[in-house]
Amino acid sequence: MKVIHLISGGDSGGAKTHVLSLLQHLNETITAQLVCFRDGPFAEEARQLGIPTEIMSGNHIFRIRKQLTQYIRDGGYEVIHCHGARANMIGSMLRKTTGLPVCSTVHSDYKLDYMGRPFSRLTFGSINAHALRALDYRIGVSDAMVDLLIDRGFPPDRFFTIYNGIDFTPAPPQGERLPYLRDLGLEVDENSVVVGIAARLNPVKDISTLVRGFAKAYAKCGRLRLLIAGDGEERQKLESLADELGVGGKVCFAGWISGGMDRFYSALDVNALTSVSETFPYALTEGARFHLATVATAVGGIPALIDTDVNGYLFAPGDDTALGNALVSLAQNDERRRAMGERLYEKASAQFSIQHTVDTQLHIYKEIVRRHNRPKADRDGVVICGAYGRGNAGDDAILEAILQEMRGIDPDMPVLVLSKSPKETRLTYRVRAVHRFNYPAWRNAMCRGKLYINGGGSLIQDVTSRRSLWFYLHNISTAKHLGCKVQMYGCGIGPVSRPSHRKMAARVLNASVDVITLREPDSQAELKSMGVTKPEILLTADPALTLDCAPLEKTDSVLLQAGIPTDGRYLCFALRKWKGFEEKAPVFAAAAEYAYNRHGLTPVFLAVENRQDPLAAAIAAQGVSVPHYFLNDAGKAGTIIGALSRMQVVVSMRLHALIFAAGQGIPLIGVVYDPKVSAFLRYIGQDLFVSLADVTAKQLCAMIDLAVERTERPEEQEAAVARLQEMERRNVETAKRLMGNSGG
Repeated sequence: MKVIHLISGGDSGGAKTHVLSLLQHLNETITAQLVCFRDGPFAEEARQLGIPTEIMSGNHIFRIRKQLTQYIRDGGYEVIHCHGARANMIGSMLRKTTGLPVCSTVHSDYKLDYMGRPFSRLTFGSINAHALRALDYRIGVSDAMVDLLIDRGFPPDRFFTIYNGIDFTPAPPQGERLPYLRDLGLEVDENSVVVGIAARLNPVKDISTLVRGFAKAYAKCGRLRLLIAGDGEERQKLESLADELGVGGKVCFAGWISGGMDRFYSALDVNALTSVSETFPYALTEGARFHLATVATAVGGIPALIDTDVNGYLFAPGDDTALGNALVSLAQNDERRRAMGERLYEKASAQFSIQHTVDTQLHIYKEIVRRHNRPKADRDGVVICGAYGRGNAGDDAILEAILQEMRGIDPDMPVLVLSKSPKETRLTYRVRAVHRFNYPAWRNAMCRGKLYINGGGSLIQDVTSRRSLWFYLHNISTAKHLGCKVQMYGCGIGPVSRPSHRKMAARVLNASVDVITLREPDSQAELKSMGVTKPEILLTADPALTLDCAPLEKTDSVLLQAGIPTDGRYLCFALRKWKGFEEKAPVFAAAAEYAYNRHGLTPVFLAVENRQDPLAAAIAAQGVSVPHYFLNDAGKAGTIIGALSRMQVVVSMRLHALIFAAGQGIPLIGVVYDPKVSAFLRYIGQDLFVSLADVTAKQLCAMIDLAVERTERPEEQEAAVARLQEMERRNVETAKRLMGNSGG
């Protein structure tokens, strides 16, 4: 593969480091040609690193475009890769003259690149913003950067993410620590815990918060010392602040460090970063290379590296109290500090090495070329409609699973999702989304799409809303009329109670649906009783069963932030406030007490819908005197599944808590408020369930005994999980068949 990289040639800082280290290593595998628009230190350093480098200077843009077009054609390049405003402008012009795909790595927020220079911002900034939108693909240097651009209206399915990586080859011995620190001017002894930061002393880095947080921490732990490497316009102000707070003698302003930073990081105990804005700073991975526990602001891509309470601490920008508390925690517990540093090194060296960055970039190039060469078709892609964007983790998990399965059929197919919160859907799943009521947008997509998916859940019902039934039936009918194949995907049916609604639903489904895949047989019986006979009907399983746990460290972080030890034995309650719930709340409290006293299981009240479920948990927990925990915000589906996988038994009213736990082989007890709950449990062979109206403390405690016994027979649970996942595959096999077996 041959890729040409365009850059102005005057770059510095993180962008310079990223481009030069990336191209140096890319050229070990492919041809990565660098073209600079001016000569100078950047180009000279590239040559010294062995990067093939050309200079095409001058201010005549059209002459440079012509020169580059011929150069690209003669060289047989396949991808044009831009870095920075000038390159983006020229790259956008090369799209037409070369016919090649053009991508740009966005190293910083283009709206902030010309701060303090209003004329440059108006001219070059506007040109860059326009050019960025004209390119084929954009690569953000963190997920946060990608989210920022998607939030500004860039197409979400034309983005990739790449994180800055460094060489984790162990550094040679750096010499004695204390003499080095004393030479810099820091007052230390063998007992000192040294916190360090390497940064420009300007407002964006917010070193004043570090000084204030350090002062609060020092008041509680006199072992602490602070070493600040760097210089800038705020130095005098910061020195005065340290004196004012009474820690001037414990803070050292070392200025710029000469001779490389390895010696600096090797002398620290804690690495800190207090910026109010970042993409993904090298300072954190450089500290991780030296196994340093880290405290940093939760900005930009930093949360991708730091898992709070696992390998470091995150805090909100400007929160010096939280920073101080984190420093005290690390200073007072040497073992915790060392353990966090080791865990950070393990994660960073595996996921943020230069080799990982290079591998990611190569994968991006292959995907860009594959998409560029994708055959054009009259009809292509999928439109997906369901109860998405409502803040319910179960419904959104269905969407996540369907998207995962569609990308398995064809990773490049166009996808449009109808959502109540399209902005949130775009950001979360990097997929095109429009509002459910944006009729022109989704009608236009149906005119071009191959398949319309009525996506999971119990959408065909009139208990919660008759208007939603009308909406889904109308969309099914419209999709068929406009030429789409129509699949109802791993869904439940009913209850549809009104006779007029049953007739209307049967008429639309018979006329407009090709295949209905169902998550349980009760829905099959409901369809039959309604008179739905024309579509092909298959028994499958809920798509959410295919979702995986989040990585261990992400789940650990979610649990620890809720105060839940990661090594405990737990009984989970996933409850929802429903008619009659308050009357039955003491039953759950009694069961929680019983499980703790009889089986040593600590109760955890978990919210699947984090706007409603915490209230139900609080009501049930009022009568609980034994230790217990609340997990009111477990995040997205992956971390909810991860949390449920740590439970010994799950007692749930929420259907998707049961589905998630079933996918992990956790023994289940269902408390049925809706027939869909008992229908699912019967279908998967689970017999421990009781209706909310009838549940008693004695019943629930007896079921807990039986469920605990089942934890001792994991092979049965594993076999059940395998059966479920095998049944679920029929959903995606059906979609593939409807799209012609290729999706392309």
